[in-house]
Amino acid sequence: MAATENKPDRVVVAELPGWIRLYNDGSVDRAWTGPPQAHFLTATVPPYDSPRDGVSVLDLPADPALRLYLPSATNAGDGRHLPLLLHFHGGGFCITHPYWSMYHHFYTRLARSAGAAVVSVVLPLAPEHRLPAAVDAAYRALLYLRSLAAGTGAEHPVAERLRKAADFSRVFLLGDSSGGNLVHEVAARAGAVEAGFWAPVRVAGGILLHPGFGREERSRSEVENRPTPFMSLELLDKCPAMALPMGATKDHPITWPVGEAAPALEGLRLPPLLVAVAEGDLLRDRELEYCEAMRRAGKEMEVVMSRDVGHCFFLYEELVDSEPVSASRTGELIEAIKDFVARH
Repeated sequence: MAATENKPDRVVVAELPGWIRLYNDGSVDRAWTGPPQAHFLTATVPPYDSPRDGVSVLDLPADPALRLYLPSATNAGDGRHLPLLLHFHGGGFCITHPYWSMYHHFYTRLARSAGAAVVSVVLPLAPEHRLPAAVDAAYRALLYLRSLAAGTGAEHPVAERLRKAADFSRVFLLGDSSGGNLVHEVAARAGAVEAGFWAPVRVAGGILLHPGFGREERSRSEVENRPTPFMSLELLDKCPAMALPMGATKDHPITWPVGEAAPALEGLRLPPLLVAVAEGDLLRDRELEYCEAMRRAGKEMEVVMSRDVGHCFFLYEELVDSEPVSASRTGELIEAIKDFVARH
């Protein structure tokens, strides 16, 4: 939990302005101190069983904890089994929470539009829990789905509702920003075990939304593109420093999975991948390098490019609701995800 009490003897030793402060006593404060007009993005949305705009939001106290976005057609008991999108949230491995308003706004819409159950994972945050803690938690969430599909682990009523609603042969790993890195890591780890291990679960695809890939060396897009509310050079540098294993650089395989330090791509068993890239994103060039490396390695790869927008624009509720370009690009992105899921 964030440390918010006033201790005058504490000294800030690292900070992401507005988002997080790390003190010399090891405590961490994540209380929002940025522009007041953006504070609503961090507001916690409580779960609700009765559908709103066609979706129920339910919490499941598993390990790790999960938040379920369930379309109301399934609530009505029409017998459909829905594809399942296992979601890993972004935040540079250091900030944000899947209960926040900015995730609720987008993923309720995605669940409704795609006709899918979205299951969002509560991830451990750095620097208290440095990588690979988030990778391990994300992988445990996939293991939990395997247990649930096999008929165990459904003691909680929400778990039973998920078990009855979901088509576990169509599980898609989905991540925004640093959550996209987790999609790659979990898909690679899942593919490294014998295929029969996962039955009846099948990882049908991976969806990486503006993945947080980066290197020590600056890319052209990092230098030339403008910062946005969810991406700046400061965030790009400081989050990995707080999150990666001590002494590691951004060339670490989790932040740069196609580099020399990463496992050879040719040896990885990966599902079909959809990578969403924003033209104005500081991370654009590294994301496109990743896609090209995956294609050279013979992996099935699709790219959807969003023009005239920046990093994770679709999470910024106010822009999506009021700015025509962001609204249009969000609709296009949701349709691309919907189409990818339908084809796999």
